[in-house]
Amino acid sequence: MNLKIDNTEFGSITIDGDVIEHDVVINLSGKIEKRKKKLSKKIYGTSHIISIEEAKHIYEKGAEQLIIGSGQYGNVNLSNEASEYFKKKQVQIDLSPTPEAIKKWNSAIGSIIGLFHVTC
Repeated sequence: MNLKIDNTEFGSITIDGDVIEHDVVINLSGKIEKRKKKLSKKIYGTSHIISIEEAKHIYEKGAEQLIIGSGQYGNVNLSNEASEYFKKKQVQIDLSPTPEAIKKWNSAIGSIIGLFHVTC
């Protein structure tokens, strides 16, 4: 199920009309969860680098693509370990600033999961 992401601005994302004021993960069924930033923050001291632990939490069997909204200014990146993890799982990564990523999300087809950072 591919939810429609309506908009984003610094500090929020609007999905199917609902304004959410925190980072989100969207799974294959369309369920929206609050991003578990602590999984990365405890390792790197920031949530701007996605750790292997967070990657394992985000991954869902059957996912073909992960769209990452890297923040309004594109500050979020994958750690090398997280990148390798998704490669081994054969998940294509599309990482771009959140305003651009929501356009990609809305036009994407297939088994897609998403992570959207709503601040920097």
